[in-house]
Amino acid sequence: MYDIILAFITAFGLTYVAIPSIISVARKKNLVDVPDERRAHKVSTPSLGGIGIFAGVIFSIILWTPFTYFADLQYILCAFIIIFLIGAKDDIDPISPRIKFTAQVFAAFILVFTAKIRITSFYGIFGIEELPLIWSYLFSMLTIIAIVNAFNLIDGINGLSGSIGALICCTFGTWFLMIDKVELAIVAFATAGSIIAFLYYNVTPSKIFMGDTGSLLLGLVCSILAIQFIEQNRILVNSAYYIRSAPSVAIGILILPLFDTLRVFVLRLIKGKSPFSPDKNHIHHLLLDSGLNHMQSTGVLVFVNVFFIMFALYFQYLGTEWLLFILVTLALLFTFILLLFNMKKEIPSKA
Repeated sequence: MYDIILAFITAFGLTYVAIPSIISVARKKNLVDVPDERRAHKVSTPSLGGIGIFAGVIFSIILWTPFTYFADLQYILCAFIIIFLIGAKDDIDPISPRIKFTAQVFAAFILVFTAKIRITSFYGIFGIEELPLIWSYLFSMLTIIAIVNAFNLIDGINGLSGSIGALICCTFGTWFLMIDKVELAIVAFATAGSIIAFLYYNVTPSKIFMGDTGSLLLGLVCSILAIQFIEQNRILVNSAYYIRSAPSVAIGILILPLFDTLRVFVLRLIKGKSPFSPDKNHIHHLLLDSGLNHMQSTGVLVFVNVFFIMFALYFQYLGTEWLLFILVTLALLFTFILLLFNMKKEIPSKA
């Protein structure tokens, strides 16, 4: 318990102290994110906050993790470094999506094949229990890459990606603490500590953005926690902390980044565009269009994500397939209500 508290405090403290220096250097070197028609901010802002987040997370994990109980940590740290390097390069000197994707595949490969972080069962979804080994490898890599990119894509307004990421890390971290998986709890709370320290500088008026360095790293951490949540739960059948419908509960915890990414991908494909082509159709853009500012939109989406987490945990007894169906239906309903509100708001202005 003390190791987890110290990991949180260490990560928070280091990131909190590091960010002002990063802001100063970024402004001197003109390493800033310049506003354009696709971006929600109006002022050139440093985008290297992920460096401070990475420093806090890595230092805290290495300092406080009991390596004797976490032999695979070296591989996880290797994946972190790959994501950090490609994210930092993209924040300083933009690179092609192909190179970014290749780096993500490499990081996912390390996690799945060397750290053994993979999904081995569908818990009966679509009638599938145990996954054949090759499909376990492929699906696990796909899951990691999807979550990493989901966090990258929702990082569009002040405080959103960080707030959602801290919420998810604290949720998973608390469960890992209860089942005495201290090493995973340290990873979760060290990340949460760094993110919360970063958020102090990221709330409106934002002094710095996390950039790809931060959002990709946050997505990678959350993908590891989600997969381990599903897998560790399988051996807790007779425990008081066993979670029924674990895959659907994990999706409920990650609902905002996963649903929003899937939604915009589908919309882009329907319009005949590449699913990776940028636009302003994310849920946070819809909230801005409704008249809310950055922090109000972030607050609403954090509240919605909290609701989904509580809903998924409370109704876990419904079964994996039914719970997943209800979660997706609720997400679609909330999005439809928001779209309907924006449509009604536009009609009087055109009249």
